[in-house]
Amino acid sequence: MLRAGNVLPFMAAMAAIVVASNFLVQFPFQHFGLGEILTWGAFTYPVAFLVNDLTNRRFGPAAARRVVMVGFALAVVLSVWLAGPRIALASGTAFLSAQLLDVAIFNRLRNSAWWRAPLISSLAGSVLDTVIFFSLAFAAAFAFLDTGFGQPDTSLGLAVPLLGFGMNVPLWVSLALGDFGVKLLISLAMLAPYGALLSFLRPVEAA
Repeated sequence: MLRAGNVLPFMAAMAAIVVASNFLVQFPFQHFGLGEILTWGAFTYPVAFLVNDLTNRRFGPAAARRVVMVGFALAVVLSVWLAGPRIALASGTAFLSAQLLDVAIFNRLRNSAWWRAPLISSLAGSVLDTVIFFSLAFAAAFAFLDTGFGQPDTSLGLAVPLLGFGMNVPLWVSLALGDFGVKLLISLAMLAPYGALLSFLRPVEAA
């Protein structure tokens, strides 16, 4: 029988990852000339898909959705304080949409090759998360979401070469593509810990 305490570590991990990512996404990765195409949040957020997939494998989709909802609620509340209401709203919408998509795809593919479900679900979730988050958080079209609690970073609307060498686009578009590239690489890297934990987190029957 699935007890609430069984998923508490997964809930805590999910909340910690998302809050950290919401805060770190505000800071460009100022190394190797990548400040215009990458933020620190890209390195932490993909781990949320690992937590989600391990929960899904161990306890099933219902428990994974429960972890997503609790992580979503905690992350939004804490992110308002850490990063401002617009970032919190953008993150919450993107997180909930992407993680629920991850749950659905993972569950559909759970009986296929061990790597297929976590890889495809996390990649699909990363695409959706990137599109929703960066559009709501930084696009000028959603500037009405800003409130007196925090001021938007107007530099994100400046035009820069796409990924440092392409056509000129708003900085937030270049950051979004750069972040997604890192999410793609980290999603591939997360297959290693997922595979290593398979024998320790065997599926259990949930009541």
